[in-house]
Amino acid sequence: MPAVATDLDEFVDLLAGGDVLVLTGAGISTESGIPDYRGPDGKRRVQPMQYSEFVGSSTARQRYWARSYVGWQRFSSAGPNAGHRAVASLQRAGVVGPVITQNVDGLHQAAGAAEVTELHGALERVVCLTCGDRTSRWDLDERMRQANPGYEVRSNEIRPDGDIALNALDVEDFVVPLCLVCGRDTLKPDVVFFGESVPKPVVEHCFTLTERARALLVLGSSLKVMSGYRFVRRAAAHGIPVGIITHGPTRGDGEATHRLDAPLGTTLTELVSRLAA
Repeated sequence: MPAVATDLDEFVDLLAGGDVLVLTGAGISTESGIPDYRGPDGKRRVQPMQYSEFVGSSTARQRYWARSYVGWQRFSSAGPNAGHRAVASLQRAGVVGPVITQNVDGLHQAAGAAEVTELHGALERVVCLTCGDRTSRWDLDERMRQANPGYEVRSNEIRPDGDIALNALDVEDFVVPLCLVCGRDTLKPDVVFFGESVPKPVVEHCFTLTERARALLVLGSSLKVMSGYRFVRRAAAHGIPVGIITHGPTRGDGEATHRLDAPLGTTLTELVSRLAA
């Protein structure tokens, strides 16, 4: 069914029956000061590092960690906004069930949401690609600070993956963190890079959540990549209503039964209020 412009009352009706699965994208975190990858026109604003590039050389990993070290200072200070809090409120009210998020910022959990599946992982975790050891990004940040005394590069930039742009000289001076277990420089944030596949068990789990839901609510995603769009397609194939609230057109508009172009913070807060009434 083609998407139609609907008002908030129709979303109230869609959610009132409960058992709603939520799928969120970068757009729900923009009000927390974390920009999304794409603007309303769907075009990518920045070019993140590709997985093949990251695993391909120590030089690429040095560039990534230098940029991430600086970018993490602002990224990690971001807090949940009204949209995140509204999703958690809807969940506590029994309207919304599990949440699938394409974001790696952990803000849904910080707002109090439970049953959150992080489709693309989380920046707060780090994994060694050589030995598989896992550690905290906070611990790694402290180790990088100790290994780079006096490294005072500043940036006002912030990106949805915590990465930023630095000049070559700033990168060359950065001491790359090593794994504490195997000593290799193959530490990687525990997130799915562009060009990397989401682990199959995670995808299958999300398909199961989709098929069990009474409705699917997409928030703040253009659905440009198949990673999230496949769940919209699965829902539509099973006759499950799909509601989308975001700015600009999405790849899933053709499958949507409800569609609203609106800011998420105020819109979701109003939804909470109307459903409570």
